[in-house]
Amino acid sequence: MAFPSKLLNDGEHVVVSTRTHPKALVGPVLVLVLVIAAVALLGTWLGDRDGATVTVAGGLAGAASVVVLVWFVLLPFLRWLTTTYTFTNRRFIKRSGIIAKEGRTIPLNRISGVDFEIGVVDRVFGCGTLIVSDASAAGRVEVHDIPRVEETQLKVAEELHQLSERADRSERRDDGA
Repeated sequence: MAFPSKLLNDGEHVVVSTRTHPKALVGPVLVLVLVIAAVALLGTWLGDRDGATVTVAGGLAGAASVVVLVWFVLLPFLRWLTTTYTFTNRRFIKRSGIIAKEGRTIPLNRISGVDFEIGVVDRVFGCGTLIVSDASAAGRVEVHDIPRVEETQLKVAEELHQLSERADRSERRDDGA
């Protein structure tokens, strides 16, 4: 997925842009399957009933199904779809929101470390938790279920190293002047 270039500053480029691994959608998919199965079962069970019972029960089941599908399937999918994590050569950006947007930005020069954790289930899916530590009061940001988390951590660590080298060269030039 591409981070909108209109949101980048001059000279800034995207190093890594990702969203949570699709494994986060396993629960909503299971709910979807269960709702479809329940509606099919109810339809079969109501098939032998009189018309008024079928109409009322079918209407109630339809309304309940829509509420469950919106709350437990559609909203989690939209949250997954609209939440992105981006590292540029200057900052870390977390953006999320379906209608109202929210974001968090941490300048790379304030990041003190980028670590990762991979659990057993994460290993199966090829994802993990990326931990971005900074000097703020919040201290750290845990980004769960990042695909190929080790590769992401390496790219970000390399960018942090390059930023540190550029700062060192700049300091030496300033001291020598």
